[in-house]
Amino acid sequence: MTIKIFSIEKVKKDNYYDIITDYKKMISKYARVEEYPIFTKEISLAQNMGSVKAKRSYSEVFEKRMGGYDIALHPGGKMVDSYKFSELLRDRGEVSFFIGGAYGLEEEFIRKCDFSLSLGPLTMSHKIAKLVLFEQIYRAFTIIHNHPYHK
Repeated sequence: MTIKIFSIEKVKKDNYYDIITDYKKMISKYARVEEYPIFTKEISLAQNMGSVKAKRSYSEVFEKRMGGYDIALHPGGKMVDSYKFSELLRDRGEVSFFIGGAYGLEEEFIRKCDFSLSLGPLTMSHKIAKLVLFEQIYRAFTIIHNHPYHK
């Protein structure tokens, strides 16, 4: 199985990076994990032009990368517990997660995805959201493989 995580962000090696690297290592026992942080000149320009242009620029880079089972992270998405989340990953060849930029994601892009996931009603930074996502992916695989981590 392959897990792909696409995010609109500039790469920065900080404490989050180190923790996510640890989770990637733990997840690799169960699946291949590929992370794709994306931040182009076009995105930078679009963000300076407002939310509509910014969201459109995110969709343009993400739509080219859709494939497998596509999950958009979106505050208005469905909230699930860790067991239901594990079912989203079970028996799939490839799952792609999409984390929008500062302005979120276009509704049209969200509709193109197979599932829209909310990590909860709290507003959190993209780095925290990505960290939570990695932890939940690891937790999902421990649930699927009946490893005691999830208990």
